[in-house]
Amino acid sequence: MAVTVQALAPTSSNLKKYVKFGIALYKGNACYVPPLIIDEMATLSPTKNPAFEHCEAQMFMALRDGKPVGRITAIINRLVNEKEGRQTVRFGFVDFIDDAEVVDALFKAVGDWARERHCVDIVGPMGFSDMDHEGMLIEGFDEMGTMATIYNYPYYKDHMERMGFAKDVDWIEYRITVPDAVPDKYRRIAEIVARKYNLRVIKFTSRRHVKEQYGQALFDLINEAYAGLYGYSPLTPAEINHYVDTYLAILRLQDVCAVVDADDNLVAVGISMPSLSKALRSCGGKLFPWGWYPLLRAIRGHVDVVDLLLVAVKPEYQSKGVNAMLFTDLLPGYIANGYKFAESNLELEGNESVQRQWEYFERRQHRRRRAWRRAL
Repeated sequence: MAVTVQALAPTSSNLKKYVKFGIALYKGNACYVPPLIIDEMATLSPTKNPAFEHCEAQMFMALRDGKPVGRITAIINRLVNEKEGRQTVRFGFVDFIDDAEVVDALFKAVGDWARERHCVDIVGPMGFSDMDHEGMLIEGFDEMGTMATIYNYPYYKDHMERMGFAKDVDWIEYRITVPDAVPDKYRRIAEIVARKYNLRVIKFTSRRHVKEQYGQALFDLINEAYAGLYGYSPLTPAEINHYVDTYLAILRLQDVCAVVDADDNLVAVGISMPSLSKALRSCGGKLFPWGWYPLLRAIRGHVDVVDLLLVAVKPEYQSKGVNAMLFTDLLPGYIANGYKFAESNLELEGNESVQRQWEYFERRQHRRRRAWRRAL
């Protein structure tokens, strides 16, 4: 049967069908980590995701004989396009069977939609913002993914190259062994930096305190620290409020710390949390009836892997050793909790200053992922 592509309206039933296809495609794959269905639906919903204030998007689903065989979302982020001075469409939330007819039909649908809106090139996989998954896996297919990253089959890369897409940028990821103690040299660096710049580490003990005193400032710091990074979409006030409310409730405050200056202004923040990978696999993306239980156990720290979600440092303090202050504080908690490994998640391959922070630890670079670009 010929392949047909449908443009899906963001109704609840369509969103659920779209998200569930992405999960079903990887049934039985031991490395795939499914998203929470309810969260993925909210990300793709114009009524629930404040990024739609500056983004336009269209979901497409490929069908053969009435059955889903592929999906893709076209996204135009006006803030990024204005910042970069180019008319680009992003593709994201993409999954497909290993079939050239299916893949070509999906990308043709995105291209037709984007050209009608005067776009000249296409890049991805990327989401609405950096808070969404980005980067197609091209190395590390035998490694279990994380909740913050995409997993895809090896044949995806073959189809991208076949269609004429080229590398735009790569990200790499490390699996880091949590040491038995903070390395002495690392601790000394932290002490020197603290004295030299009159900085100190603060710990959060109250979610309410974090939200009221540091919620806005934390994301303002992220915007400032990440402004020059590849494809970064600055978070708007509405997005900041959304992410404060969404993620603050699930963070384990012992795995979060910040650095402030003499005037109590935020200089750096490190946010990590227990890995939810095994819990998400166990619940299959569903909270009910019992999916919440393995997730709750993981959130409380009953796992041996910690995910390093983000480190943000004010530009004037970058490459000055402030990261050592963050991890000198966090490591004793990791050790006490029984974490054996840490997942770095995405780091731009050219960001040597970020990668140097791991030089004092046993580590291996175990995954690589890519953003692809092509003219329309």
